[in-house]
Amino acid sequence: MDEARGTEAEELSAEPDDPAFPARRAPRCRSLDALDAQVVRCRACPRLVAWREEVAATKRAAFRDWEYWGRPVPGFGPPDAALAVVGLAPAAHGGNRTGRMFTGDASGDFLFAALHAVGLASQAEATHAGDGLELRGVRLAAPVHCAPPDNKPTPQERDTCRPWLAAELELLSPGLRTVVVLGAFGWQALLPVLGAAGWQVPRPRPKFGHGVQVTLAASDKSRPPLHLLGCYHPSQRNTSTGRLTLPMLVEVFGEAARLSGL
Repeated sequence: MDEARGTEAEELSAEPDDPAFPARRAPRCRSLDALDAQVVRCRACPRLVAWREEVAATKRAAFRDWEYWGRPVPGFGPPDAALAVVGLAPAAHGGNRTGRMFTGDASGDFLFAALHAVGLASQAEATHAGDGLELRGVRLAAPVHCAPPDNKPTPQERDTCRPWLAAELELLSPGLRTVVVLGAFGWQALLPVLGAAGWQVPRPRPKFGHGVQVTLAASDKSRPPLHLLGCYHPSQRNTSTGRLTLPMLVEVFGEAARLSGL
């Protein structure tokens, strides 16, 4: 009994700058609001903390009048979402500035235009956290919650942050039917999480590709299967070169909405 209490006390006393903070805190969260409150406290990755705070202090000239968020960016969307969208990480002058996932940058403009086109977002633009945007049956999530230098988290940073995503999907799991993964990084980060969360991931693991669709059976037969869809990330590089067009993105979300019953 005393040993059990000691372990629990150790978990609760984990400081935000402890590398074990996500692993100790995330599984104890019983709601998405509680999870989000812990996410924004996290300082487990020194390189990411230094970068996000440096960007928030120096700013971009176009946003010099903004007070940057400069903290981890939590997920966004209703707690009963049937569809999750998993990206990569917040943009330095997007989510790291506005405090909301995919808000305030070109990638977000592209993403929300597509979600709005299929009826999953109340408006086609996302400029700041208080702009009135509402998502319908969709939750935006990410494997990494802090803006990384050059948009490239390290494998260690991805793994340290993983418990937040695992807990988020676990909390969504009663109603979750579909996940759209934006880009290969998110795909590779997500598959181990889904396997640990009770979905059967095939061996060898399915490879990422735009339009790839995989149905994962649940280990618990009382739970429905999960539909996994791959989609190119709406980065400026992909959208400016035509690798990903708005009709392509609308098509993916239209299929995701159908599979999710939205």
